[in-house]
Amino acid sequence: MKSPVAPSEPSAATYPTTLKNVDLRGPAGRLEALLNEGAPNSRYAALVCHPHPLGGGTLHNKVVYHAMKVLNGVDFGFRLPVLRFNFRGAGLSEGRHDGLAESADVSAALDWLHAEFNLPIIVVGFSFGAAMSLAACCGNTLSHRANVRALGALGLPTKGVGRHYRYSFLFGCKTPKLFLSGDRDQFAPKSELEQIVNTAADPRQLVFISGADHFFTGHVESMQQSLSTWLKEQVQ
Repeated sequence: MKSPVAPSEPSAATYPTTLKNVDLRGPAGRLEALLNEGAPNSRYAALVCHPHPLGGGTLHNKVVYHAMKVLNGVDFGFRLPVLRFNFRGAGLSEGRHDGLAESADVSAALDWLHAEFNLPIIVVGFSFGAAMSLAACCGNTLSHRANVRALGALGLPTKGVGRHYRYSFLFGCKTPKLFLSGDRDQFAPKSELEQIVNTAADPRQLVFISGADHFFTGHVESMQQSLSTWLKEQVQ
């Protein structure tokens, strides 16, 4: 799941928000993390998780950045504080890539958000980040599952980087879930993703963006609008 090189993030002049470094500690060591601060009266906090590190995925990935803008930007109206971090072994994060244990990195990020804000949490993951987010938030061992109020899975993979992804835990996951993918996603054939979503507990929603590939190339705005529309149903 090699992702395109992400462009530099806009300056404060073009995207008015306060960005700060976060001291996030995971089970494999320090995780590089950034927080886009939200409105003082935010009723939710948010986490966005990046795609596969072995494909070049980092917290600066284009899809991750634009998903963050939905949650944090003025234009969409949510203005939530949004945490992004690099999985173990990616960017400046300590540790080594594992492929499964990264779900514990998601747990560490959820713990930090809970301690920092004590607010219900919205989690959005892209590709590998979606797989790890679902594993963390729908698994049987997470202490803060009750704090997670909505899960957005963008480009959820069924296969990639030499493995197949299974999501049997979705059967018991009653958190509201959005599965948002392109109908030309090369890492999740439409029929395979439909089969996975059909095994998930309600509430759930599956949305395909016509003509979009795994990276929503040329369809980022459609991804943002679909994500925003669903979020408004969940939190407003």
